[in-house]
Amino acid sequence: TFCIDNEALYDICFRTLKLTSPSYGDLNHLVSMTMSGVTTCLRFPGQLNADLRKLAVNMVPFPRLHFFMPGFAPLTARGSQAYRSLTVPELTHQMFDSKNMMTACDPKHGRYLTVAVIFRGLMSMKEVDEQMLAVQTKNSSYFVEWIPNNVKVAVCDIPPRGLKMSATFIGNSTAIQEIFKRISEQFTAMFRRKAFLHWYTGEGMDEMEFTEAESNMNDLISEYQQYQEASIDDDEYPEEADAEEVAAENQQQ
Repeated sequence: TFCIDNEALYDICFRTLKLTSPSYGDLNHLVSMTMSGVTTCLRFPGQLNADLRKLAVNMVPFPRLHFFMPGFAPLTARGSQAYRSLTVPELTHQMFDSKNMMTACDPKHGRYLTVAVIFRGLMSMKEVDEQMLAVQTKNSSYFVEWIPNNVKVAVCDIPPRGLKMSATFIGNSTAIQEIFKRISEQFTAMFRRKAFLHWYTGEGMDEMEFTEAESNMNDLISEYQQYQEASIDDDEYPEEADAEEVAAENQQQ
């Protein structure tokens, strides 16, 4: 599930693209660039392709944690041209920046379970691998250590129209719980007053369904928090260790 937030899109339009009054066309341009990048490997040849099945397999470590933060670099306004061609290091730096995310939450407040990056344009595979390794090494605290090699890279040779090269980012981060917390707070405030509830109960829904949905979402938030705090257990095989200690003691006797 790709989480794309109007709040984040407006933020990009105001702060990054410096648009004074963005229209829905401007927002849709950002969304279409990102989603086009996600599906690019299905449509064009490349050095290293990744289809949607590969994405799903690599990106979802647990069935319920399938909410992704998409991002794109370079961000350009509708109808404008990029004045200079970007390098792979610049693209990598931009797409991991929270200002380029299409979701209104800060990835620095959580940890990445998995990441997929789709580069477009003619570039060196070696340079791409080096940059991705550098990002992981420098920011290792923002990646969970119990999923090794959790960054998937794809490279497609055909760049998007009007650009020499681009990068699409898909992150499965525990920081996405910020969105669910925000929705939960808004829901609780309205549900307490029973606002708009009659529209749903009038169509045959039950109040319990809302309570159940809220409970489900709170469980999801707890699950994200649990995996954010999880670490590789030092005492991974306690029983085996105990058995070895007993054997060593017996030998000494």
